[in-house]
Amino acid sequence: MLSTPPESRVLVVLADHGQFYLQDLDAHDRWMRTTGAHADLPPAGWTAEAVNVHRIGVEPHSLSIGTARSDHVETTLRFCESAPPLDPEAEHSVEADLELLGDDLAIYGPADDPGREQHVPATAGGYRVRVSYVPSEPPALRNEHEAGDYFHYAIDLWPRVTPTALEVLKQGPDPW
Repeated sequence: MLSTPPESRVLVVLADHGQFYLQDLDAHDRWMRTTGAHADLPPAGWTAEAVNVHRIGVEPHSLSIGTARSDHVETTLRFCESAPPLDPEAEHSVEADLELLGDDLAIYGPADDPGREQHVPATAGGYRVRVSYVPSEPPALRNEHEAGDYFHYAIDLWPRVTPTALEVLKQGPDPW
Protein backbone atom coordinates (compact mmCIF):
# COMPACT_ATOMS: atom_id res chain seq x y z
CA MET A 1 0.00 0.00 0.00
CA LEU A 2 1.26 3.49 -0.82
CA SER A 3 2.33 5.60 2.12
CA THR A 4 1.18 8.70 0.25
CA PRO A 5 -1.50 9.01 -2.41
CA PRO A 6 -0.23 8.99 -5.98
CA GLU A 7 0.12 12.29 -7.80
CA SER A 8 -2.65 12.60 -10.38
CA ARG A 9 -3.83 15.05 -13.00
CA VAL A 10 -7.15 15.07 -14.84
CA LEU A 11 -6.72 16.31 -18.41
CA VAL A 12 -8.93 16.84 -21.43
CA VAL A 13 -7.19 16.10 -24.73
CA LEU A 14 -8.38 16.43 -28.32
CA ALA A 15 -7.90 12.89 -29.63
CA ASP A 16 -7.84 13.67 -33.32
CA HIS A 17 -7.62 10.67 -35.68
CA GLY A 18 -8.62 8.49 -32.70
CA GLN A 19 -5.42 9.00 -30.70
CA PHE A 20 -3.38 11.16 -28.37
CA TYR A 21 0.25 10.99 -27.28
CA LEU A 22 2.38 10.69 -24.14
CA GLN A 23 5.92 11.74 -25.03
CA ASP A 24 9.29 12.96 -23.98
CA LEU A 25 9.12 15.53 -26.80
CA ASP A 26 12.85 16.26 -27.08
CA ALA A 27 13.96 12.61 -26.97
CA HIS A 28 11.23 11.49 -29.38
CA ASP A 29 12.05 14.35 -31.76
CA ARG A 30 15.75 13.33 -31.79
CA TRP A 31 14.74 9.72 -32.49
CA MET A 32 12.40 10.81 -35.30
CA ARG A 33 15.14 12.88 -36.97
CA THR A 34 17.61 9.99 -36.95
CA THR A 35 15.50 6.83 -37.21
CA GLY A 36 11.75 7.35 -36.96
CA ALA A 37 11.17 8.57 -40.49
CA HIS A 38 12.26 5.18 -41.85
CA ALA A 39 9.75 3.88 -44.42
CA ASP A 40 9.66 0.39 -42.84
CA LEU A 41 8.40 1.68 -39.49
CA PRO A 42 4.66 2.16 -38.90
CA PRO A 43 3.67 5.76 -38.07
CA ALA A 44 3.32 6.36 -34.30
CA GLY A 45 3.88 2.64 -33.68
CA TRP A 46 0.51 1.71 -35.19
CA THR A 47 1.11 -1.84 -36.37
CA ALA A 48 -1.91 -3.98 -37.30
CA GLU A 49 -1.60 -5.72 -33.91
CA ALA A 50 -1.44 -2.35 -32.13
CA VAL A 51 -4.65 -1.20 -33.82
CA ASN A 52 -6.62 -4.42 -33.30
CA VAL A 53 -5.26 -5.79 -30.03
CA HIS A 54 -3.14 -3.39 -27.93
CA ARG A 55 -4.93 -0.13 -28.76
CA ILE A 56 -1.65 1.67 -28.12
CA GLY A 57 1.24 2.42 -30.47
CA VAL A 58 4.75 2.22 -29.05
CA GLU A 59 7.81 4.11 -30.24
CA PRO A 60 10.95 5.16 -28.37
CA HIS A 61 10.05 7.86 -25.81
CA SER A 62 6.42 7.85 -26.97
CA LEU A 63 3.10 6.07 -26.52
CA SER A 64 0.14 6.70 -28.82
CA ILE A 65 -3.10 6.02 -26.99
CA GLY A 66 -5.87 4.82 -29.30
CA THR A 67 -9.31 6.21 -28.52
CA ALA A 68 -12.81 5.05 -29.42
CA ARG A 69 -13.70 8.55 -30.65
CA SER A 70 -12.00 11.37 -32.52
CA ASP A 71 -13.13 13.92 -29.98
CA HIS A 72 -12.20 15.55 -26.69
CA VAL A 73 -11.47 12.78 -24.21
CA GLU A 74 -10.86 12.81 -20.49
CA THR A 75 -7.81 11.15 -19.05
CA THR A 76 -6.32 10.82 -15.60
CA LEU A 77 -2.55 10.69 -15.46
CA ARG A 78 -1.33 9.21 -12.19
CA PHE A 79 2.24 8.70 -10.94
CA CYS A 80 2.49 5.76 -8.54
CA GLU A 81 5.30 4.24 -6.48
CA SER A 82 4.53 0.76 -7.83
CA ALA A 83 1.97 -1.03 -9.98
CA PRO A 84 -1.55 -0.19 -8.74
CA PRO A 85 -4.36 -2.74 -8.68
CA LEU A 86 -6.24 -3.24 -11.94
CA ASP A 87 -9.37 -1.14 -12.28
CA PRO A 88 -12.24 -3.67 -12.16
CA GLU A 89 -14.42 -1.35 -14.28
CA ALA A 90 -11.89 -1.15 -17.12
CA GLU A 91 -13.01 -2.74 -20.36
CA HIS A 92 -9.45 -2.91 -21.70
CA SER A 93 -6.07 -2.58 -19.95
CA VAL A 94 -2.62 -2.64 -21.50
CA GLU A 95 0.91 -1.98 -20.23
CA ALA A 96 4.07 -0.85 -22.00
CA ASP A 97 7.37 0.81 -21.14
CA LEU A 98 8.16 4.48 -21.64
CA GLU A 99 11.65 5.94 -21.31
CA LEU A 100 11.89 9.61 -20.35
CA LEU A 101 15.33 11.16 -20.87
CA GLY A 102 14.15 14.57 -19.68
CA ASP A 103 12.02 15.79 -16.80
CA ASP A 104 8.90 16.62 -18.79
CA LEU A 105 6.04 14.46 -20.05
CA ALA A 106 3.94 15.99 -22.84
CA ILE A 107 0.32 14.98 -23.47
CA TYR A 108 -1.29 16.15 -26.70
CA GLY A 109 -3.30 15.21 -29.76
CA PRO A 110 -2.25 15.15 -33.43
CA ALA A 111 -4.18 18.35 -34.20
CA ASP A 112 -2.47 20.37 -31.45
CA ASP A 113 -0.07 23.00 -32.72
CA PRO A 114 3.54 22.70 -31.51
CA GLY A 115 3.87 24.42 -28.16
CA ARG A 116 0.21 23.75 -27.23
CA GLU A 117 0.90 20.45 -25.49
CA GLN A 118 -0.02 19.90 -21.85
CA HIS A 119 3.12 19.31 -19.77
CA VAL A 120 3.55 17.37 -16.56
CA PRO A 121 6.83 17.36 -14.63
CA ALA A 122 8.30 13.88 -14.34
CA THR A 123 11.57 12.42 -13.15
CA ALA A 124 13.77 11.13 -15.97
CA GLY A 125 13.97 7.34 -16.14
CA GLY A 126 12.15 4.23 -17.22
CA TYR A 127 8.45 3.86 -16.47
CA ARG A 128 5.87 1.15 -16.80
CA VAL A 129 2.65 2.65 -18.12
CA ARG A 130 -0.80 1.10 -17.78
CA VAL A 131 -3.60 2.45 -19.93
CA SER A 132 -7.09 1.43 -18.76
CA TYR A 133 -10.17 2.09 -20.88
CA VAL A 134 -13.00 2.72 -18.44
CA PRO A 135 -16.54 3.18 -19.87
CA SER A 136 -17.84 6.63 -18.93
CA GLU A 137 -20.52 9.22 -19.45
CA PRO A 138 -19.94 11.81 -22.19
CA PRO A 139 -17.58 14.59 -21.07
CA ALA A 140 -18.86 18.16 -20.93
CA LEU A 141 -16.68 19.15 -23.89
CA ARG A 142 -17.56 16.82 -26.76
CA ASN A 143 -18.70 16.64 -30.36
CA GLU A 144 -22.05 14.85 -30.35
CA HIS A 145 -21.73 14.14 -34.08
CA GLU A 146 -18.66 11.93 -33.67
CA ALA A 147 -19.17 8.17 -33.57
CA GLY A 148 -17.78 5.90 -30.89
CA ASP A 149 -18.13 4.94 -27.27
CA TYR A 150 -17.16 7.16 -24.35
CA PHE A 151 -14.22 6.07 -22.23
CA HIS A 152 -12.16 7.62 -19.51
CA TYR A 153 -8.50 6.86 -20.25
CA ALA A 154 -6.81 6.12 -16.91
CA ILE A 155 -3.02 6.22 -17.27
CA ASP A 156 -0.86 4.97 -14.40
CA LEU A 157 2.93 5.36 -14.47
CA TRP A 158 5.44 3.88 -12.02
CA PRO A 159 9.21 3.37 -12.10
CA ARG A 160 10.31 0.15 -13.76
CA VAL A 161 13.43 -1.79 -12.86
CA THR A 162 13.96 -3.74 -16.07
CA PRO A 163 12.45 -3.34 -19.54
CA THR A 164 9.30 -5.43 -19.99
CA ALA A 165 7.39 -6.37 -23.13
CA LEU A 166 4.03 -4.84 -23.96
CA GLU A 167 1.25 -6.80 -22.27
CA VAL A 168 -2.53 -6.76 -22.65
CA LEU A 169 -3.90 -7.36 -19.15
CA LYS A 170 -7.59 -7.29 -20.12
CA GLN A 171 -8.72 -7.51 -23.73
CA GLY A 172 -11.67 -5.37 -24.72
CA PRO A 173 -14.08 -6.36 -27.50
CA ASP A 174 -13.08 -6.04 -31.14
CA PRO A 175 -14.40 -3.96 -32.73
CA TRP A 176 -14.94 -1.50 -29.91
